Amino acid sequence: MNIGLVVSTLGRTEPLERLLRSLTGQLTGDDHVVIVAQQRLAEVTALVNRFRDAPWPITVTTSAPGAARGRNVGVAALPPGDRLLHFPNDTTWFPPGTVAAVRAAMGDREGGAGALTVVDEHGPKFVLPPPGSSLTVWNVWQVIEMGILIRRSLFDQIGGFDPLLGTGALSPWQAGEATDLLLRLRVMRPDVAASFTWLPAHITVGGVADPAGLSTRERRRKLRAYGRGMGRVVARHRYPFWWRAAFTVGGLAFGLRHRATNTVLDGWWVFLGRAEGALGRTLGDGATAAVTR
Repeated sequence: MNIGLVVSTLGRTEPLERLLRSLTGQLTGDDHVVIVAQQRLAEVTALVNRFRDAPWPITVTTSAPGAARGRNVGVAALPPGDRLLHFPNDTTWFPPGTVAAVRAAMGDREGGAGALTVVDEHGPKFVLPPPGSSLTVWNVWQVIEMGILIRRSLFDQIGGFDPLLGTGALSPWQAGEATDLLLRLRVMRPDVAASFTWLPAHITVGGVADPAGLSTRERRRKLRAYGRGMGRVVARHRYPFWWRAAFTVGGLAFGLRHRATNTVLDGWWVFLGRAEGALGRTLGDGATAAVTR
């Protein structure tokens, strides 16, 4: 199965170089990488030019802001034909043998979709359900963007990512695009949801913790923005009221559940963001973007 890797980036060339170097010896000439540089296009192009001798082609393009919008543009920039899509962040990297393991695990399932584990310096970002489980409205929350594996034909059929969700989107809803995509998948292709492929836990891609490199103020703004997007997805997909309420109030405990990277008071910002998402409006006049660099 041919692979299509699509990366939205704000132009962070150092981690992007690590990503590209980690793919050495893993991709073939039939695979393809698309990098969507939404900032610093010249610097990203110069970096990619240093990889022109790689056996696999790389396309550089650009788009309007928003990681989800960039991924959609990147998929459209791939050569014609079906392939298995994956959406690394620019801070993602692939341990040796990962691509081969993904290819083997996904096989040639027509219209297939699945997920693999993303790890950072603190361990797995989420623990996936056991192989053989169906994709449900409850376990869909355990999949994040750089863990998604999906055939291009299926991605196109369900309409791709919502560009008004996710980091950098031109809306206040700065997360939730992966969850929204997979919830739409469940509705439009229940057969694929029933046969969803949860890759074994030893097949992973590497990443960095969400608060890495952020000041306290930046971290809390990001938590609020992410909470706002997730709250909007919960409201949009009509989860039971009791669950929506528990999800919103549960944000207060976020800092307790993630002590390695957050403080107890951070939970307030998660709660506030989820409440804004549930209400469908922001409170106050502060910045709504999750990240600016």
